[in-house]
Amino acid sequence: MSLVEKRSVTIRGHRTSYSLEKPFYDDLVTIAAARGMTLAALVADVDANRPREANLSSALRLYVLDQAKRGGTNVDKG
Repeated sequence: MSLVEKRSVTIRGHRTSYSLEKPFYDDLVTIAAARGMTLAALVADVDANRPREANLSSALRLYVLDQAKRGGTNVDKG
């Protein structure tokens, strides 16, 4: 079993994929739900705001990390 799972998403009509470890994916789902948006919409938002030199998977991990530091994931880490 791989620690990293590849997932597909359609962003602005373009099919792409990203690879995340389960804890990052789970937190991303939690963040999207807390914001009342779909996971695809959150991924599209992160994609639109990432530096072009950063790949989508890395941008998603950094986004989750940033939200965790700000206390924005609403995930009980204990």
